[in-house]
Amino acid sequence: MKRLLFGSVALLAFPMAAAASCPGITVADMGGIAPGAFPQQYDLADFQTAAGCTMEFTENPAIAELNGKIRGNPEMPALADRLPEEPLVVVPYDAVGKYGGTLDALSNATEAGTSDFLSVRHVNLVRYSDDLETIVPNVAKSWEWNEDYTQLTFHLRKGHKWSDGQPFTSADVKFWYDNLALDPNVNEKPKDYVTVAGERMEVETPDDLTVIFKLPAPKPGLLAHFATHFAQGFQPKHFLGQFHPDINPDADKLAQEMGFENGYAVIMAYFGNSDWTDTPTPQLNSPDKIAKMPADTMPTLESHIVIRDTTEGRHFVANPYFFQVDTMGQQLPYINELDEVYANDQEVRLLKLVNGEADYKTQSLQLADAPILLENQEKGGYSVQLKPKITIHAVSFNVTSADEEKRKVFGDLRFRQAMSIAINREEINETAYFGEGVIQQYTGFSPLPDYVDPKWKAFATEYDPDGAKALLDEVGVVDKDGDGFRDLPNGAPLVLNLQFATQGIAGQVVELIGQHWANVGIKTTVKEITPDEYRSAQSSNQLDVGLWEKGQPVGIVLGNNELWVPPFNNYFDHRTGMLWAEWVDTNGASGVEPPDYVKQMMDDINTLQSAPSGTDEFKATANRLVENMVSNLLFIGTALTPDPIYHRNALKNFPEFKTASYEYYRTYPYRPSQWYFDE
Repeated sequence: MKRLLFGSVALLAFPMAAAASCPGITVADMGGIAPGAFPQQYDLADFQTAAGCTMEFTENPAIAELNGKIRGNPEMPALADRLPEEPLVVVPYDAVGKYGGTLDALSNATEAGTSDFLSVRHVNLVRYSDDLETIVPNVAKSWEWNEDYTQLTFHLRKGHKWSDGQPFTSADVKFWYDNLALDPNVNEKPKDYVTVAGERMEVETPDDLTVIFKLPAPKPGLLAHFATHFAQGFQPKHFLGQFHPDINPDADKLAQEMGFENGYAVIMAYFGNSDWTDTPTPQLNSPDKIAKMPADTMPTLESHIVIRDTTEGRHFVANPYFFQVDTMGQQLPYINELDEVYANDQEVRLLKLVNGEADYKTQSLQLADAPILLENQEKGGYSVQLKPKITIHAVSFNVTSADEEKRKVFGDLRFRQAMSIAINREEINETAYFGEGVIQQYTGFSPLPDYVDPKWKAFATEYDPDGAKALLDEVGVVDKDGDGFRDLPNGAPLVLNLQFATQGIAGQVVELIGQHWANVGIKTTVKEITPDEYRSAQSSNQLDVGLWEKGQPVGIVLGNNELWVPPFNNYFDHRTGMLWAEWVDTNGASGVEPPDYVKQMMDDINTLQSAPSGTDEFKATANRLVENMVSNLLFIGTALTPDPIYHRNALKNFPEFKTASYEYYRTYPYRPSQWYFDE
């Protein structure tokens, strides 16, 4: 065996098959070639060995034109100088695809309902395969743990480049961690996923291709975090670093020449402060300054890069330096462009889907939308999969309400028990879920591991309106003015304003819950609002009742403690106890001190993340977490249901999904870079 060079791409040649071109195998037809070390993909050398071939690389005929649309990008070099030496070889599902086309997508609004579209172009160091069990390489070529899970080492791909052609190296990982994730000027408070039990990690880079995360305590779930989360473990140091004062002493001067106050202001315009790669680009953030900025958006490793960003939507073109190829050596992605249109009205979105005006959609679709979508499949030229969700529609009460009297009532466990057993889940299941739901309490873990007592799934889910009335009487929530509705103990009216967004819960479910509560004497109003309005009200502690879906698999919980620490998730999700969170964040300097069971959960999640999986300590801790969460009914579940996954029939290599879930990052396990159009 000897090593050949194809441009700057090193290939392994075999004397008996050096001239053989590589076969276009697919998952459907492997052509007798043995699978690689990981499902549905190979390292280049391993594929050539298995197939007995020498791979020749080809590119999208339109790639130079697409590159020309990326403002600030230099003229493209040859393909061999754009691919890594060891590109990731992706095995297409059904067929080797063809280039071209624009994928049309629907989102709600800027940073609202966008994650399923974001996932189409997403990459991270690793990902879950479509079995949702196996973590496989992606941006990273490989990884290894030490024996006690306190050191995670990633090996990167030699020659990997950002979308502007600059080298991607270990320095970009360290820059993301040290200069963005942990810099209080960028993130006021470090996200949980960049710490271990609140303590920082150390990132070492012994060479350009090696990244070592040194952890202060074991956290085996860190790998699953990188496999599922939108937060990418790298950012372009060569680009953002020029505006960071720790990297460039002239950062502020450079920023001021562009019309910004300082370098951090430019970083915020490009990067934001949440690792959320759907942060609006400077085209929206700084339209008056964009001409002086070096590019419309920062370089990416994703399959597509944004070239237009308005309040109506965004447009993307293929990344000319993308690191993946198919089994015949064609650089991915196949699809030339992505077009995202914002439509905040659910009826408008449904009409567009029924008319076949989008190519893929799942986020914000609820089971209640399934009948009209299924009825029009043939006419609209699309298909709908109904797949189980991981999250459950859940209700919460604002236990730290700014209204002291409401806070007292919402914080009384008897009130929360009453409101749970007042819900007629059987009616919700039959009416809103078409009998397809499985009634269950919110347990934190979804699905509930078999080592956790299953009794918690049924806790306080029985329909008992008389019991609910008796508990409300005990709390002192009774009808004091004779109008037929219960009042607060001090005599003030109690009206629960049920504000919801269809992105998080179906309107029919909210209406039924409101009626069930009215039936036990609690006056309610129901109002649909946008996701942005909902999140803003939640963040400012203005919601009486939280209404959104909630839940995570244990594998993800092991890398991210958000479900168990006030406010029990992040900005984009279902939260409560905002003033408890303030107390935690300020070490008791402000906010409201949480009760002991909440402090116990905070301790236990750190213990769980560091305990060896499957040990007695691990199982006991998981059981205690579930008991504290469920028995205190911070979140009240309804039923686990399937949700629709929509795709137009012309979009090929679109497989059967296992779940309709955000938790594994929507399409990320299903390799959208190998989707293509046949029309």
